[in-house]
Amino acid sequence: MEMLKTSSGNIAVLQLKGRFDAHEVVPVGAWLQEQVDAGRVQIIINLEAVNFIDSTALSSLVRGLKHCREKGGELRLCCLQQPVRVIFELTRLDKAFTIHATQPEAVDALQ
Repeated sequence: MEMLKTSSGNIAVLQLKGRFDAHEVVPVGAWLQEQVDAGRVQIIINLEAVNFIDSTALSSLVRGLKHCREKGGELRLCCLQQPVRVIFELTRLDKAFTIHATQPEAVDALQ
């Protein structure tokens, strides 16, 4: 999986590409923790190029969301492909996360 790390103002953005599974949880979790530790708690994760997500990856996103909210921030998701969106709906995590159709929409919502 590829990780592209960018920012938009005070918002940290992580774009993922490929399978987001147990093998990729450590680098994503480390990046999320690094952002929170640095006080960057407005985070967007762009899943446009993710074609598969497993329960371990979902768990890491939930942890990231929890850490952001504990520090007064928010973790938003955007650009979910249909197979990934279905997983969020089946697990009802679409109720826990705010999911935006586009990255600019997510950025606007956090500013």
